[in-house]
Amino acid sequence: MFRISQQFAFSASHVLDCLEESHPCARLHGHNYVVTVHLQSETLNAYGFVTDYHALKTVKDYLDEHLDHRHLNDFLPFHPTAENIARHIYEKFCDQLPEMYAVEVSETPKTSAIYEPHRQ
Repeated sequence: MFRISQQFAFSASHVLDCLEESHPCARLHGHNYVVTVHLQSETLNAYGFVTDYHALKTVKDYLDEHLDHRHLNDFLPFHPTAENIARHIYEKFCDQLPEMYAVEVSETPKTSAIYEPHRQ
């Protein structure tokens, strides 16, 4: 199995208003998010790639145009947790990137959430 990944970054604010008022994440705050797209394949294509990293430009463009320097609560139709953001990005691009098996979203250098759907 061959595996590759590429990281992207965006900055945004959010409020997790589903939490108790005393919880720090219930207040307006921001993160410098790092999104890692993970891809895998049993074989390599004719160029020796799992996929060409250039094909992931659509992910970067989406993050830059729709999430970067935004208040995520205004754009995303769910609680903007790292877990939900990872699932959202996976679902947005899984048809375009069939080799993608997981998306990881980090809010801090020490924390991350990974969405990897069960495959039958």
